[in-house]
Amino acid sequence: MRNLKLSDYVIEFLKEQGVHTIFGYQGGAITHLIDSIGKTDGVSFLSSYHEQGAAFAAEGYARVTNNIGVAMATSGPGATNLITGIGSAYFDSIPCLYLTGQVNTYEYKKSDGIRQVGFQETDIVSIVKPIVKFAKMIVDSKKIRFYLEKAVYLAKTGRPGPVLLDIPMDIQRAEVDIKNLCSYYDSQEYKDLSLDNNIEYMQHKVIDMLEVLKDSERPVILTGGGVRTANATEDLLRFIHYTHIPVVSTLMGLDGIDHQRPEFVGFIGAYGNRYANLTIANADVVIVMGSRLTSRQTSPNPNTFAREARIIHIDIDKHEMDRAVKSHLSIQGDLRKFLKVINETLSNITLHNNFEGWLSQINNYKKQYPSYPTQQELNAIDPNKMMKIISSMLDGKTIICTDVGQNQMWVAQSFEIKHGQRLLNSGGMGAMGFALPSAIGAYKASPDSTIIAIAGDGGIQMNIQELQTIVREKMPIKIFVVNNKALGMIRHFQEMYFDSCYLGTIDGYNTPDFIKLGEAYGILSYKISSYEQLWSIKDKLEDNYSYLFEIDLNNITYVIPKLSMGRPIEDQDPVVSREELKSNMIIPVLDK
Repeated sequence: MRNLKLSDYVIEFLKEQGVHTIFGYQGGAITHLIDSIGKTDGVSFLSSYHEQGAAFAAEGYARVTNNIGVAMATSGPGATNLITGIGSAYFDSIPCLYLTGQVNTYEYKKSDGIRQVGFQETDIVSIVKPIVKFAKMIVDSKKIRFYLEKAVYLAKTGRPGPVLLDIPMDIQRAEVDIKNLCSYYDSQEYKDLSLDNNIEYMQHKVIDMLEVLKDSERPVILTGGGVRTANATEDLLRFIHYTHIPVVSTLMGLDGIDHQRPEFVGFIGAYGNRYANLTIANADVVIVMGSRLTSRQTSPNPNTFAREARIIHIDIDKHEMDRAVKSHLSIQGDLRKFLKVINETLSNITLHNNFEGWLSQINNYKKQYPSYPTQQELNAIDPNKMMKIISSMLDGKTIICTDVGQNQMWVAQSFEIKHGQRLLNSGGMGAMGFALPSAIGAYKASPDSTIIAIAGDGGIQMNIQELQTIVREKMPIKIFVVNNKALGMIRHFQEMYFDSCYLGTIDGYNTPDFIKLGEAYGILSYKISSYEQLWSIKDKLEDNYSYLFEIDLNNITYVIPKLSMGRPIEDQDPVVSREELKSNMIIPVLDK
């Protein structure tokens, strides 16, 4: 018989799952768990300076390792500070395990009519239930293996997402008999939940899909974040190799394909490349792979989206089928498994479609509407050209982490993602403050990669304390602060819809001296005000030091093109003449 302290068992379990870094912030209710990390070889604790930073770091780690990311926080404010990061992992389908400490079970309130008994006692399980796949407070030490296994299984299976286990202090310090711990995988609950790999169903759907493609002249593949989530990038490339169908991407799907491939067309949606939006608008078949088809992709009026195309929608989540856009063919299942089945079929047949005319039309769109320059007259540095230059200086082993706002859209429009590169965004939650801590998680997951964090002046200040983590751990992360001294995305809304009343975006908002701030943390910091200065930092992107580069822009910046309310995605601002739009449309132009 082998007895083990429960907190030691938790860390040993995580080590067996392949987790080598756990993120968090020390606190009274998790001291047992963190002490156990210190006693376990092969697992390290990376302390952030705010629990939100730890939560985002765990997400970055999970996305790069394709394994669970783990973050810990103490009870009360520590646990609630995780919530934004938990929501980010939930909406972007990232498998993370959040472990929170809790007051002793004998201190925990026994009645809903009582607000609090123990110090920092907070019912975090009830608070996070809408944004996790599973949450449980452990009140029986004998159940620890069952709930750890259940949590990790649910986090990684089906449509992935975060889970949370709340562990009271007396449970953490309890001794457990390892041999007598019950397993989730022996339970009827697990057997009932196990997914059936229905190959026959997929084979039938392959036949249906190929029948739709048979007569197509203008097909398009739309890739979403589900391509990466399913670990299906190589399978997608094989499918493209067989079919030569052009590919457009959502924000979350941008690193699912090498942008240097001739089939890649660009980024779609409200802030998408105009040429990509024209492509999908004129398609006769759209194969949606792992995308929710949100209003940012389709416009708020989804009836205008790819309106003369037959939609083939492949997704793991049945609830996303026909939710926004009616599909001609819905295929519910694991994207990677489906692509393997269809690729096996395509390896034995030849598609006779000739897409030369369609590809020529798409190339014409690209020539007409390049992503830059867009606003050189307003700034010495055009934001889109800036992103293109930064992109050109990075090799294939680079992970780019963006924040939320205009900086994120400029990256999406103009970065050229190379084979082997990753792009980490906060998509569904759209959380400012994501870039810096997710870059820390990405570095711990892949320390041999070049790690780039790109943030605006607003987003960087949300978790700027994590600069100290970078300095303390000697992480060679390269940080770009795109400083327009404004909250640019909302400022543009105010210009369009609120008579340019810039309250809270320019008026009542300002920024610190980021160069002095970076230096105060001990980071080598440089201001960039010209393309020559931008090109001069290339060697610094390849060395083993951290840097902060402040890119100086005017208050007035835009994401161009941008969709106004009420228009289909092919008709973005600045609006082109009706004659020009008609000349680029194969299907009829919508009346306003």
